[in-house]
Amino acid sequence: MNPAKPNAAPRLTSRALAAVAAFLVLAGAGLWIVMTPSRSGTALIGGPFQLQTADGKTITDADLKGHPFLVYFGYTHCPDVCPATLAQISDVLQRLPDKPIRALFVTVDPERDTPALMADYVSSFDSRIVGLSGTPDEVAKVEKAYRVYARKAPTKDGDYSMDHSSIVYLMDARGAFVEAFNLDRTPEASAKELAGYL
Repeated sequence: MNPAKPNAAPRLTSRALAAVAAFLVLAGAGLWIVMTPSRSGTALIGGPFQLQTADGKTITDADLKGHPFLVYFGYTHCPDVCPATLAQISDVLQRLPDKPIRALFVTVDPERDTPALMADYVSSFDSRIVGLSGTPDEVAKVEKAYRVYARKAPTKDGDYSMDHSSIVYLMDARGAFVEAFNLDRTPEASAKELAGYL
């Protein structure tokens, strides 16, 4: 009787399990970062920032106070997660026509994402989504304030992608962090919650 040939399935299963485990670790770490409270009992998310729009205008955290807003970090070369998330945010905002709510799309890749490129990218979504960029130092400060994980991941062709946390931050009218905004529900349900902060 011939000995059985090794089966490749366990190896594939192990790789799949490793990928799932890595994803769960990153997701868990992201949630831990967002939800870890300070000594005052509030999460250490948000704070002063200064970034640029395509027309050269500087937007600061003070410009957004008075109305709730959403903040999402990503980059224009992102193949799937970033455009999908921005589409979800657009679906929510479209359920709140003419409401003074903005969503910020802040790049984690300021070397490639100029303010003009960010503006062109977000033009495919709801007009209340504002694309923001800045110098690497300015972006790094905002990432730190929002406890964002982001790093370069070199690709085989000599280019790079960006590994980054994917959390939509809900900030209230005072600019204080409320929660990681849940988009895994109907746009109507998300819009109803967002409207409660107006």
